[in-house]
Amino acid sequence: MSLTPDLLRRLPKAELHVHLDGCLRPETMIELARAQGVRLPADDPAALRRYMLVNNVRSLEEYLERYLVTVAVMQTPGALERIAYEFVRDVARENVRYVEVRYCPALHTPAMTLAQAAEAPIAGVRRGSEETGVRVGIIVCGLRTLPPRVSEDLARLAADYRTAGIVGFDLAGAERGHPAADHARAFAHAAAHGLHCTCHAGEADGAESIRQALHACGAERIGHGTRLLEDPEIEAYVCERRIPLEMCLTSNLHSHAVEDLSRHPARRYFDRGCRVTLNTDGRLMDGVTLTDEYWVAHTRLGFTRAEIDRLILNGFESAFLPAADKAALVATVQRELQELQ
Repeated sequence: MSLTPDLLRRLPKAELHVHLDGCLRPETMIELARAQGVRLPADDPAALRRYMLVNNVRSLEEYLERYLVTVAVMQTPGALERIAYEFVRDVARENVRYVEVRYCPALHTPAMTLAQAAEAPIAGVRRGSEETGVRVGIIVCGLRTLPPRVSEDLARLAADYRTAGIVGFDLAGAERGHPAADHARAFAHAAAHGLHCTCHAGEADGAESIRQALHACGAERIGHGTRLLEDPEIEAYVCERRIPLEMCLTSNLHSHAVEDLSRHPARRYFDRGCRVTLNTDGRLMDGVTLTDEYWVAHTRLGFTRAEIDRLILNGFESAFLPAADKAALVATVQRELQELQ
């Protein structure tokens, strides 16, 4: 069976790197803005969707500025819960079976408490999961541009809700000039309390950023990792140890981490044995679905059907799930991939 967008949509998939505040429905944004007294750049859903598409910026820092628009309408528990619920409904439509969605609760204070900012999306994803069958984990993000003490507060928050659906801790935000090592205490607290750790690195800064994420922060996965190739030693380390790379093809083009999708290093890393996974990063900001990302991998990077299946399995095998749950999910997905030939 030849690869088509429809077949890719029907294949079971996992997504490990997607930001909740990058996935709002424009129609919902408009309703929430009216309710909260927020002025948006456009009040028509189609126009707002066009505005939110970040395909004409010059840097990651400028790319991240667009998130100020979505965060502005995410300042009540009801808004956070609704957005999380709709996100799960949206990913279910393209047969995403498992998803880890991340966000920074500190961006929703002081309008609400950190506890409210945790409980609202937990309630939303739980409701969405019950209705769709999609399994969902939440990752709490610290931000590089906020003081390390804020990251420590967020790590404590994540640990407090570990049994309620929060599975991991991350560090996001403007990378250059904001070293991950400054936030090492937050990662240590998260890991000591049973949380998994991932870290944005090697997107807007070089391979040294990846080295810090791994060795100073103990990251089990790397968010993006696009510039890994700049250091052959750390590239070999990541590939040999099968440390998952949460790669976001279209987002990297938009943020200028790469300048040409056909030369995205995901192809190189995969061929060298790295555990490459595909993700959207921000479905609204980048105008993509996970199906679109797999289609890009096929049409621009030459991934075959067998390689697509391996990318899909990489996603499930890299999930922040208990070992037994992960093994059962992987076995189910393997059977379905074989049936959809």
